[in-house]
Amino acid sequence: MQLDPPPVIQMTAKNGSNDPGEATGKKNVEKNGRYRMTRQREVILEEIRTAKAHPSADEVYEMVRKRLPRISLGTVYRNLDILSELGEIQKLELGGDIKRFDWNPKKHYHIRCLNCGRVDNAPVAPLKQIEDELYGATVYTIFGHRLVFEGLCPRCTREAETTGKDLSNLP
Repeated sequence: MQLDPPPVIQMTAKNGSNDPGEATGKKNVEKNGRYRMTRQREVILEEIRTAKAHPSADEVYEMVRKRLPRISLGTVYRNLDILSELGEIQKLELGGDIKRFDWNPKKHYHIRCLNCGRVDNAPVAPLKQIEDELYGATVYTIFGHRLVFEGLCPRCTREAETTGKDLSNLP
């Protein structure tokens, strides 16, 4: 007896594109080393995409629990890793203690507050010329680069100015 393959679910991007790299919808992912788009995974993805910031796994868990009260923190962590592996989201390891997640899997830079850990998108385009220059200067095969700007967010800057708190010793 032959089983039917799982149904194909069309992915569409927010901009209307059908390019899987820009997809923001469901994805047909199978077992056998790949993954199905489960209801839990779908809700996690939807919550990350509606977040205004770059949430941590714990923050994603709290958002998802409102819709799926019985979901476990371990399930959220596993599904975040799977969604990152599939290229649906981006896992951010920006030097702080907490991994954060970004709904936008395209290459872009981030700014991290050294005081509170807030992460925002940097309003500059990725610099392809850095990779091009490095290509001829090394024997490495270059796949990409990450650049994180560090500083103080507006709230922490205001707080330091009004309280006179010395933040010059931040890493």
